[in-house]
Amino acid sequence: MQVTTLCLGALVFGDATGYEINKMFEDGPFSHFLDASYGSIYPALTRLTDEGLVTCKAEPQERRPDKKIYSLTEKGRLKLRDALQQPIADDKFRSEFLFTLLFAHLLPRDRVRGMVDARLAAMKKKLAELAHPDEEDTPGMDFARQYGHAVYSASIDFLENNRHLIEEIATEEEAHV
Repeated sequence: MQVTTLCLGALVFGDATGYEINKMFEDGPFSHFLDASYGSIYPALTRLTDEGLVTCKAEPQERRPDKKIYSLTEKGRLKLRDALQQPIADDKFRSEFLFTLLFAHLLPRDRVRGMVDARLAAMKKKLAELAHPDEEDTPGMDFARQYGHAVYSASIDFLENNRHLIEEIATEEEAHV
């Protein structure tokens, strides 16, 4: 999905600065499924402004550059709606954890155990965060939260019930790659 579409989607929830939009991808409602960085968000906001899909209002700040606050226009809302009706790409699951475990046979067993323990702890923390809806969630956000909760629950169950399979193939002692 194009970053311009992601920015339009972020602005559906209200006026925002580029910084606030970025936070939505770092630790906000989009953080679970999409990535966008400052380096892609700001050029996208410039393009959207040039195309009349968003407006930009500069708010003066003391001893700092003006804060740019972006707002979705009706034309932008229609563009987002059109973009959301296009075919969507297949999901891509990116995981350094799983990539590293592809080579578990080269790693010490303690390292593999530690990785699984750390992953389980992180997933359980995320599961707890997803356990309850936020009062400001839209029905779509709540659906996505519940979906994420189900995925994390299944992942935790899988790791707890099958960790022995990956731990068994790790080496007994320190391996050198």
